Amino acid sequence: MENNHLFITLISSLSSQAWIQMGKIKNPVSDKIEKNLEAASMSIDMLVMIQDKTKNNLDEYEEKLLNQSIKDLKMNFVLEQNSPKEDKEDKKDTKLKAKEKKEKE
Repeated sequence: MENNHLFITLISSLSSQAWIQMGKIKNPVSDKIEKNLEAASMSIDMLVMIQDKTKNNLDEYEEKLLNQSIKDLKMNFVLEQNSPKEDKEDKKDTKLKAKEKKEKE
């Protein structure tokens, strides 16, 4: 595989990991939504470090992919950090109750 393909795979892998850690994507191993904002922050920080270390050394596509990935992750991280935990628990309870009601019918 060429280096630019490997680089894109690395960025995509770290981005996916951060999305999973923020609870935005189901963890494929556990098949559950799990949230670990500290780990997500570390994944985002690694992408920022890669951005700093590769400055002026990427092709246009790689640079756009990296910049957009970091932008999207940071924006969603802030939203997750600021969202009240009890609201999420209420939503889970509501979905569970709706599912139970549907099963009874």
